[in-house]
Amino acid sequence: MHLRVPRPRSLAGQLFAMQAVLIAVVVAGYALFTYISDRGQAQDAAGRQARAVSLAIADSPSVLEAIGSPDPTARLQPYAVRVMRDTDVDFVTIMDPEGIRWTHPDPGQIGRPFRGHIERAQRGQTFTETYTGTLGPSVRAVTPVLDDGRVVGLVSAGIKVEEISKRAQEQLTALLGVAAGALLLGAVGTYVINARLRRHTHGMNADELSRMHDYHQAALHAVREGLLMLDGQYRVALINDGGRELLGVAGDVVGASVADLGLPAQLTGALLASEPRVDEVHLTDRRVLVVNTSPVSGGERRGTVVTLRDVTELQSLMGELNSERGFTQALRSQAHEAANRLHTVVSLIELGRAEEAVDFATAELELAQALTDQVVAAVSEPVLAALLLGKTAQANERGVELVVSRESRLDDGLLPPSLPARDLVTILGNLVDNAVDAAQGRVPSRVTVAAYTEAARGGEVSGADPAAGGGSELVLRVSDTGAGVDPAHADLVFQRGFSTKPAGEGGRGLGLALVSQAVQRHGGTLTVTEAPGGGARFEARLPLDDPQGRAPAPDAPAGRRAAGGAV
Repeated sequence: MHLRVPRPRSLAGQLFAMQAVLIAVVVAGYALFTYISDRGQAQDAAGRQARAVSLAIADSPSVLEAIGSPDPTARLQPYAVRVMRDTDVDFVTIMDPEGIRWTHPDPGQIGRPFRGHIERAQRGQTFTETYTGTLGPSVRAVTPVLDDGRVVGLVSAGIKVEEISKRAQEQLTALLGVAAGALLLGAVGTYVINARLRRHTHGMNADELSRMHDYHQAALHAVREGLLMLDGQYRVALINDGGRELLGVAGDVVGASVADLGLPAQLTGALLASEPRVDEVHLTDRRVLVVNTSPVSGGERRGTVVTLRDVTELQSLMGELNSERGFTQALRSQAHEAANRLHTVVSLIELGRAEEAVDFATAELELAQALTDQVVAAVSEPVLAALLLGKTAQANERGVELVVSRESRLDDGLLPPSLPARDLVTILGNLVDNAVDAAQGRVPSRVTVAAYTEAARGGEVSGADPAAGGGSELVLRVSDTGAGVDPAHADLVFQRGFSTKPAGEGGRGLGLALVSQAVQRHGGTLTVTEAPGGGARFEARLPLDDPQGRAPAPDAPAGRRAAGGAV
């Protein structure tokens, strides 16, 4: 048999119980205080009333005249009864200076001594006291009747304590009614407020809320993906560690507007958009991000939840995969061409023309070897050499001639570790692909590539050390014979999504944006100009680290820069 442990009351229930008890205690305390205060005030009021009545009787000329008559009781008793009825007091006793009653509500008490203190009145003073007489406890006033300064009689008027208690009880009944109404109103208001709190806390108690907060904080810091929450005014309400890293923001940005985070314009526009965004690709200075936004609504717009995924590495791998796919297609095409040439050689041999077959095969081998020798002699850096050979085959298959400029010179081992081969493939590969697309179908259809190092131009390469004479930089230049770039689009061509070509599967406009991102990441510059022979010329300049302060290689064309289209 399992004992069921009662679940702790929800936070809203605990607050309701506490508030209800608090309201009840406050109302009960106020009622008790008011009752005691009202009872004291009722006694004071009764004392003032009795004093006023006794003074009025003592000052009455008819009373003074009746005291001097042979039978004061005969005249004063009807008068006292009438005053009791008219002034709402319980007794009026008129007596001689020794305290022998002339009047009393009970005629049987007339002629007997007054029960109470009369010494001060006999000395000519008026006073008030609470005393238990023949009618029970009462609040009474005693005052002297003076005749030319001589005390000729005494007057006492009083109200029974029982009557005072009845008056206080009537006030207490009304007070209890008001207190009950206040308690009911407070309970209803507290219930309404706590019902709303219960909805907001989903009926959870304080321990559950605390535990959920701990889980919430742990999850935020553990998730590698970026999470950003914006309020209804597009201010940062929450951002986790992954979001800070992916967006490149530092410090306390909670409460800051998205527009003030210094993000790229297109990414800022996506975060400020009212409609949801699904798997949009955006570039920052160093990363390729997939952005998803979802508005939070509850009858009105309350904010936006943004998730960020870093696909920089994935994008680079996709670029390499596309290059490998291109290489594979080029090899397939070359294999097809080689098979055709082999069939030609075999056919010539079968026809008995062996000498012509040897000449044909030798010419084909010399042409292929010449192309390889030209590329390797100009660019001996293995990754770039392999890239250019593959791109040459791809371009040739598409009817575009790819030429490596004679001024190209890039020795193996010259590039520093800070400039990885992957980024060079991204920069040069995308520039060549873009140029081949532009030149395809044109007459002539040519793409010219130049790759060399030269002395850095002062002030144009970030990261160059002025004290070391400016250092050196890698120049990658790609020219084409296409339609060129409109000068009005010179700044837009490197933005994600911009393209003058029809969109294909997966969209366009990402290649040059990736090139710009990679160049900026290494502190370089990227420009586009019009080639003298028509077409566009893209030039990327990347600073090279030179910790030993060595000058550029002596056979590198130092200080030289391309001045025209196909170089």
